[in-house]
Amino acid sequence: MKVTVERAELLKSLSHVHRVVERRNTIPILANVLIRADRSKLAFKATDLDLEVLETTAAEVSPGGVTTVPAHMLYDIVRKLPEGAQIVLEATGDRAVLSVRAGRSRFSLQTLPDSDFPDLTTGEMPHTFVLGAAELKRLIEKTQFAISTEETRYYLNGIYLHTASAGNSLMLRAVATDGHRLAQVELPAPSGAEGMPGIIVPRKTVGEVQRLIEDNNGEVTIELSQSKIRFTIGDVVLTSKLIDGTFPEYGRVIPTGNDKQLEVDKRAFEAAVDRVSTISSERGRAVKLSLTSGRLVLSVTNPDSGSATEELEVAYESDPIDIGFNSRYLLDIAAQIEGEAAVLKLADPGSPTLIQDKDSKGALYVLMPMRV
Repeated sequence: MKVTVERAELLKSLSHVHRVVERRNTIPILANVLIRADRSKLAFKATDLDLEVLETTAAEVSPGGVTTVPAHMLYDIVRKLPEGAQIVLEATGDRAVLSVRAGRSRFSLQTLPDSDFPDLTTGEMPHTFVLGAAELKRLIEKTQFAISTEETRYYLNGIYLHTASAGNSLMLRAVATDGHRLAQVELPAPSGAEGMPGIIVPRKTVGEVQRLIEDNNGEVTIELSQSKIRFTIGDVVLTSKLIDGTFPEYGRVIPTGNDKQLEVDKRAFEAAVDRVSTISSERGRAVKLSLTSGRLVLSVTNPDSGSATEELEVAYESDPIDIGFNSRYLLDIAAQIEGEAAVLKLADPGSPTLIQDKDSKGALYVLMPMRV
């Protein structure tokens, strides 16, 4: 195998695939990236057995071939080579090394047989649909913060993606919850999503997809089955196992009868919560909201460091109420509000609160209160 490729192209491909590879591996082949050269194309594949990334780039190939080399080492070498360099990758069949040449630099990397490299892409994917990258980005960004990191409740360690009826329309809905807060975002279901199973996309997969679509304005093809999902984004194909578990009936925790409505300027509210929470303890993080007609007082009391209060003018005409929330959770949700005003629908100090964007439809958030 002999391949000539530009550093920029090689670095871009390796930066996507090497992230999947765990730095500590008990199985040596999983530390490697599979390199396949064929007909002016160079393909890289990496996996951690739950997630697999395949990326293809243009290169001069003569002759073709296939091998595997340490992923992080190859990435670091290419990253440190000078910009604009032409890189030559060469492997001869009788020696278990890949040579990397650029200018006066020479590297020899130990290889492992490509026949040992696992393949995650087998199996049928009966459901296929296409989403705009911006739409997928919105589904992820508005829910990702609420994914649970508690490994014992593994079925909450991802985003629940499914279809749901809203009136006469079928919606594609993303939901995440950690038991303290819940985020739900939906958009009209694309053609092909009808009949798809409800699936839980793991946190690591969500993060990788988010990075891949960061600067992408194109379309993403999504294929899925009961156990796997595949995203095709330009020259990158990401295949992942799904979380094998049952997502809870989240509809039960979304309040429908909360009769106290507060409307508040999103920026002023976010800034005020951020300021008063400076006093709160790392463990407590509680901020108290005291509501009376037209007025909201935010307060924090920390026995170790002092107290803070701030008053805001708000639209509120219901009975007075005092309710406490985790300030960090409040700020996470406030950051998702796109419009100028946030609407909080409250019931009592012990019941979940519904938070929505006044101007933007399709997203809602639920936050459990704290004792203050």
